[in-house]
Amino acid sequence: TGITVEIPPSKFNSDISTNVALVLSKLNQKNPNDLAHILSEHLKKNDKLIDNISVVKPGFINIKFKKVFWSNFVKEILNNSKTFGVNLNEVKKNYLVEFVSANPTGPLHVGHCRGAIIGDVISNILKFNKHKVTKEYYVNDYGNQIINFTNSVYFRIREILFNEPFPENNKDLYPGEYLRDFAENIINSNKKINFENYETISTQLTLLSVEEGLKLIKNNLNLIGIKHDNFISEKQLVINNEVEKVVNYLQVKNFVYKGKIKAPEGESDKNWVEREQLLFKSTNFGDDKDRALQKSDGSWTYFASDVAYHKNKLDRNYDYLVNILGADHSGYIKRISSSVEALTNINGKLICKVSQLVKLIKNKKPFKMSKRKGDYITIEDLINEVGKDATRFIMLSRSSDVELEFDFDNVIAKSKENPLYYVQYSYARICSVFRNVGKNINSEINIDKSEIDYSK
Repeated sequence: TGITVEIPPSKFNSDISTNVALVLSKLNQKNPNDLAHILSEHLKKNDKLIDNISVVKPGFINIKFKKVFWSNFVKEILNNSKTFGVNLNEVKKNYLVEFVSANPTGPLHVGHCRGAIIGDVISNILKFNKHKVTKEYYVNDYGNQIINFTNSVYFRIREILFNEPFPENNKDLYPGEYLRDFAENIINSNKKINFENYETISTQLTLLSVEEGLKLIKNNLNLIGIKHDNFISEKQLVINNEVEKVVNYLQVKNFVYKGKIKAPEGESDKNWVEREQLLFKSTNFGDDKDRALQKSDGSWTYFASDVAYHKNKLDRNYDYLVNILGADHSGYIKRISSSVEALTNINGKLICKVSQLVKLIKNKKPFKMSKRKGDYITIEDLINEVGKDATRFIMLSRSSDVELEFDFDNVIAKSKENPLYYVQYSYARICSVFRNVGKNINSEINIDKSEIDYSK
């Protein structure tokens, strides 16, 4: 609706401020300021709870409550401490929240960190409101990136066992030295494997390498207090022919055809070869062009696998699917939403949230990359610097759809520039109050509500 209720700046000496008059002015064909005064007169009739109402141009309504309002508010919280804030009248739904879903080829970086925290918090809020929630990680363990990853691990294994230099100049390989750990773990846990011939062990080595990658990712997520319920393998979807099945399903519904698409934006038409390929009619659902389901070699595109994965989700009978996507996937939303609409004939079944970029600043300069992990800053780097709680707090301090500047100096500063400091300070003061009355804040505190005068 666009109607908001917020805490105004302290100079207005009010408890809340609302833009309701601004939003409803067009519908009521009135000037926002005039409508704000009309609404204020109606609100003033509730003089038992409201102390003062003022209108601020261009039409904001500021309200200051009487002490009795806050007394009733505190009583309500204490009387409903387990359910306060929960809409008990709302019909409860079954949600699948998919987030992080990074390639299992190395440690998670800061970009993954923000999306991971957003996904976890959305899941927690839904759970708090008594919805059923499943937290899921989609493992991209199929395709060329996994072949390159397995090759990289194999070269590290040969580096350890046969003293062969790692081919640093091969741009297809993963350069991070964390692969040494993967290689050593695989060597030590698989004494019977002969690592002399790649071809004979490639399938087994791929499984072992992905397993090491996921183990590291789960450890990274644990550092920020996150645990997924499910890990779904893209490769397993392909093995089970789920991609082929969903394409056939869409063909029956007349959403798939053979055709040609023009060169992608930014690519020269001279270098682009138009060819007939299997396409999904995403333009039927508002996308700017139809999307390819097969590559030139006949293998499935990532999009085709993703459509199969979303069909897999839908077959598990969730009411809503929630995807937390990285900044580089914002352009992907329309096509995957189109596929879900085609599969269900329902608009809004899939909800996508984008986690924008994070810029790390230290000593007023960009924070240096991790030499050991590769060309990025890892979650482990971040947690070692400021800790889990500070990281989660700052990552949530701005809307997920705008870039976030994470300044290490501000995070540890004891000043108004650091919102985290005020939370920590409030917690310390609360602890002090309970300490002075002989109570432990971490233990169950029973308060006789009848003896408290809330109006003071």
